[in-house]
Amino acid sequence: MNIIVSVKQTFDTEAKIALNAEGKISDDGVTLVINPYDEFAVEEALKLKEKFGGEVTVVCAGGEKAQEAIRTALAMGCDKAVRVDISGLEDADEWVVAEVLAKAVSELPYDIVLSGRIAVDDGSSQVAVRLAEALGIPSVSSILKLEIEGDTATATREIDGGAEVIEVKLPALFTAQKGLNEPRYPSMMGIMKAKKKEIATKGLADIGFGEVPAAKMSAPKYSLPTSRAGGKMIPGDATEATKELARLLREEAKAI
Repeated sequence: MNIIVSVKQTFDTEAKIALNAEGKISDDGVTLVINPYDEFAVEEALKLKEKFGGEVTVVCAGGEKAQEAIRTALAMGCDKAVRVDISGLEDADEWVVAEVLAKAVSELPYDIVLSGRIAVDDGSSQVAVRLAEALGIPSVSSILKLEIEGDTATATREIDGGAEVIEVKLPALFTAQKGLNEPRYPSMMGIMKAKKKEIATKGLADIGFGEVPAAKMSAPKYSLPTSRAGGKMIPGDATEATKELARLLREEAKAI
């Protein structure tokens, strides 16, 4: 069985967000990690490999720094990786990234494609399902269980207020939700082996793009949220304090 895992490098969830002089999000001094939801996808791929045999390939669209996230997946047990260099596409939107990934994935043999259901940095939940659409394969999002029998996959996915079971023919794409599994930690041996595993780096021309694809969406400006103001003590007895609280909520906080 050939399994592909699409991963993304993101900010550590504890990182402090700052803007540079150009008003863009800066990654200076920030710890970059593999997207936490992608770790569930990697673990599921490795479990399928252990059960059915085959090979797990990591695919990532990113700059040179993204190799750190790729090495994490390789250290967990993935066999090889492909990084598509999009360092010149700083303003790439989800459509562009999905198109780039689709070109890279289409050059590889695959039965199953896995990815995290959401990236913790932008929270769009678009790239994976757009990738499935570009590849022309079915997709099931936010899965909590995956069973494979022959060329059929049965996935249990999370929905509002419960779960549903969906059956699809392979090849297919699945996005992993928390609860699908418990990602393993890379062992020291795995980390050492990962240093010797192949990471094929490809440019856009290498995967068939004659020119840089134009984004369909842009973010012209970023701004940090207003700093949270300190609490306010309201003096007086309960009746007076209640009246003053209602006034403040209506006139200052605009909450009522």
